[in-house]
Amino acid sequence: MNRIFSSLKLAALALPLAGYTGCSSGSTDAAERIDLCDYTLHFADEFDDLAIAPRKLENGARWTAHTPWNGDFGDAQFSDPRPDGPFAIAQGVLRITAQRDEKGRWRSGLIAAAEASGKGHGVQYGYFEARMKLPSGPGTWPAFWLMSLQPARQTPKIEIDVIEYYGHMTDKYFVTGHVWYDGADEHRTRHDGKRLSVPAGSLTGGFHRYGVRVDAKHVTYFLDGKAVWQQPTPEEHRAPLYPLVNLALGSGYPIDKTPNPSTLEVDYVRVYRPQQDDRTDKCDTKYGRAGQPLPQ
Repeated sequence: MNRIFSSLKLAALALPLAGYTGCSSGSTDAAERIDLCDYTLHFADEFDDLAIAPRKLENGARWTAHTPWNGDFGDAQFSDPRPDGPFAIAQGVLRITAQRDEKGRWRSGLIAAAEASGKGHGVQYGYFEARMKLPSGPGTWPAFWLMSLQPARQTPKIEIDVIEYYGHMTDKYFVTGHVWYDGADEHRTRHDGKRLSVPAGSLTGGFHRYGVRVDAKHVTYFLDGKAVWQQPTPEEHRAPLYPLVNLALGSGYPIDKTPNPSTLEVDYVRVYRPQQDDRTDKCDTKYGRAGQPLPQ
């Protein structure tokens, strides 16, 4: 998504990325679909209420409104939750809105299921999914992504971009895996991603499910439950991963024609852990096994 400790750069755009025609070489069977009966729901927000705090997971908050490492990015300032802020709930859907304030400055929103201390909601291995409707128009930069759940400045960190979408590219989106190092080890930072083709305008015309499965061997990306790309799991991956969702603007692209306002709609975010027992308990194909243990 961004350079965690300094400048912003979409590393994936510098890679030789091929168009999506199913699962790419080295990935799973193109017909593979995620089976939620293999998982138990670990964390979920169905957005029936607004549980976002500025920077700490306290007083019932499930999300913070800034990156835990204080590395907000893009051409719209990420704002704290407030009555006239970027976050609103309507009929079980979170709406994150980017708009200009009274001084003409762009403001928008990000949610992260973690805080700087390393406290948060995540699993090392499992399946992560968000159901979202993306905003239309040039300059918009929505994303659903994962980061290592550990103290904010600790490295190496794993970042998995389940979807990055650029509003002027209506027929594609990007998936990327990053391994971030800092300081003297920064030269060890790595990026590997892919550009996936979709029907033009399809991601802004309705809700879609964006998912990723992380196991000891592979990171497998899914669109509407179907596998679309796979890459090896980095050997540095040792911590849980937590989800983030944001509506940023820009990333080096102009925002002079970005619709004001622009809104990202998020129906839910769910984190599943692998089912460990003999699978004799009831399986709900919507929530996996063991029902729906929503976060407290």
